[in-house]
Amino acid sequence: MAKFVIKQAKDGEFRFNLKADNGQIILLSEKYISLSTCISGIISIQNNCADYGNYERKVTLNKKHFFVLKASNGKVIVKSELYDDETEMENGISSIKKNGTTKNVGEELFNYLI
Repeated sequence: MAKFVIKQAKDGEFRFNLKADNGQIILLSEKYISLSTCISGIISIQNNCADYGNYERKVTLNKKHFFVLKASNGKVIVKSELYDDETEMENGISSIKKNGTTKNVGEELFNYLI
């Protein structure tokens, strides 16, 4: 089952990964100043990832493909890794659409709540 994994950085800030069923990281968040804002980021992905209209596809100057996932208000939630071609990028979007609505948050979170 896909899951979100929250970790605390050495500087005290938080970030999360979205991992697919096979454990592969398919999304890495920005850093968040607090656990609550990190959780809000996860909720925003859960609420917005299913709509293809929330993905903006882009190409860098050196022809690498990437996308940004935006909330319904237009704010960027997350930026993808760089892909060599458009097909890889579309596969990345499909993976986030498939896995991003999971309500499963890995046990790592409980280390911060104890």
